[in-house]
Amino acid sequence: MDMKKRITLELRSRNPAEIAELVVDNSRSADGEVEGLTDEFTELEFLSMVNVGLSSLAKLPSLPKLRKLELSDNNLSGSLETLSEKCPNLTYLNLSGNKIKELSNVEALQNLKSLQSLDLFNCEITSLEDYRESVFELLPQVTYLDGFDQEDNEAPDSEAEDDDEDGEDGAGLTGDYEEEDDEEEDEDGSEGGEVGLGFQVNRGDQEEDEDEEDYAEEEEEEEEQAGVQGQKRKREVDDEGEEDEDDDEDD
Repeated sequence: MDMKKRITLELRSRNPAEIAELVVDNSRSADGEVEGLTDEFTELEFLSMVNVGLSSLAKLPSLPKLRKLELSDNNLSGSLETLSEKCPNLTYLNLSGNKIKELSNVEALQNLKSLQSLDLFNCEITSLEDYRESVFELLPQVTYLDGFDQEDNEAPDSEAEDDDEDGEDGAGLTGDYEEEDDEEEDEDGSEGGEVGLGFQVNRGDQEEDEDEEDYAEEEEEEEEQAGVQGQKRKREVDDEGEEDEDDDEDD
């Protein structure tokens, strides 16, 4: 997709003056120039044009509020003086992966008085002897070169710090939530214990009642059996008595 069309899509029917951040990475510049950007982007603070085939910045519009500019992986070797003219308030500039070979190529950045961080990774200039010392001397306003200051202290990552703060806040919220869950579980557990105990007691009483009923039934059955056996025995005795009387009569 060409750069001009990409910028139109990124606008999403908004006015250019409403845009503070614009990313058109991996779009294509037909002639190596900036396309689609105009002076109407008066509020733009962050612009990323990574790997778009730029070889010149001559057509870069005036962006007075621009503070961060990503231009890595392009074909830039000069025309950097345009930056101090069109983007005088830049604090961060990434030119890594371009065709910058000499100190004279970055000398034009001296007029960017607010520039604090400059990246020149994978540019031929980094192979020069005393590269870092020379750049810091040439651009005294720069604090961080390729992510490190003159004492090799790494530049702070504001995004990482924000993530850490969010993580701590999130952890606190999660912890409080878990504690509340534990308390609720404890309450449920104690109530469940009381219910369980009451159920066991009631169950025990019920089992005793059932045992008494079974015992009473067994006694009744035994008494009935005893009564039947008594009647049977009585009949047998009566039958024997009748047999004896019959024998006497025969005699």
